[in-house]
Amino acid sequence: MAAFTSIIRKSASSLAPLAYRVARSQRNHQSLVVAAINHANISRTHALAPLVPTFHFSSESKKPNSDESLLRVIESEIQCATETDDHDRVDEVPNGFPFEIQDNPGLQTITLKRKYQGEDIQVEVHMPDLVTGEQNDDDDNGDEDSEKSVQSSIPLVVNVSKKDGPSLEFSVTAYPDEIAIEALSVKHPENSDDQIAYEGPDFHDLDENLQKSFHKYLEIRGIKPSTTNFLHEYMINKDSREYLVWLQKLKKFVEA
Repeated sequence: MAAFTSIIRKSASSLAPLAYRVARSQRNHQSLVVAAINHANISRTHALAPLVPTFHFSSESKKPNSDESLLRVIESEIQCATETDDHDRVDEVPNGFPFEIQDNPGLQTITLKRKYQGEDIQVEVHMPDLVTGEQNDDDDNGDEDSEKSVQSSIPLVVNVSKKDGPSLEFSVTAYPDEIAIEALSVKHPENSDDQIAYEGPDFHDLDENLQKSFHKYLEIRGIKPSTTNFLHEYMINKDSREYLVWLQKLKKFVEA
């Protein structure tokens, strides 16, 4: 019995290295199989790489065709504007012009200032209202309002003040060789903007002699046809200059 047990032990000890080698051989074989599969997958990926589309994205996008078309139109308009004589014309102030002109580029108004017998007179001149059409045949002949409707004009706001007290403010429309007062109001410096002050009746409802007196009042202070006719031409030239600058700003924006 002891001899048989010894034989079994010897057999087991001799078989153990063999079992270890078999197991290790099996593990090596599995590793080789896995490696071969991985190698095949990598090779297949490289082989298919040229067939897989790649996408490249750029943060910069091409301008739409509509922008390019708009830019061409703006450039054409700039060319037309530079070919006119008004955009670079230097206005010569006539002798005896009673006001100092303050013209700031980029604004649609100019400001006139002067002093007259202790009064501060300030005039805000707006862009002209140009009329190029002909009078409607349906208008009554000789009707004063109809004749004015086909004449170019410039709007004025005339303010006459005395020190820190109230001021008179006239809304005026200057036609060729004619001054029309549209409204008159008394401005009080102590009134706040949220208060609605009584500004008097409609100017055209005033007594005719009172209307004529106020026209004379403004004429003495420099608001007369010889002044406004020059301002009319001046504002036409300013409008041409401002329009060209405006077009150039548009072009710069579209190009950016």
